[in-house]
Amino acid sequence: MSDKVTIKIPRPLYEKLKKLIEGTGYSSVTDFVVYVLRDLVSASEPSQINENEIEELTEEELELIRKRLRNLGYLD
Repeated sequence: MSDKVTIKIPRPLYEKLKKLIEGTGYSSVTDFVVYVLRDLVSASEPSQINENEIEELTEEELELIRKRLRNLGYLD
C-alpha cells in the first residue's frame, strides 16, 4: 500500500500556484501544497513546544523566510 494519495485541484488553480512558486525554494506545486497543508494542520493543533526548546533562526533562514513571504505577496 502506498503512503501517498492523489488530490485533484482545478487546473487554473494549479497554474496559478505554479506561477506563485516560481523563484521560491519549492521544486513543485505538490511540495508547496504539502507545505501549506502541513502548516494549516499544525496551526490548528495545540502547541506542544517548550519555550526552552525554541532555537534561534540563522540570518540565512530568516532571509529565506522573507523571500518566500515576498514571493507570496505578504512583504514588499
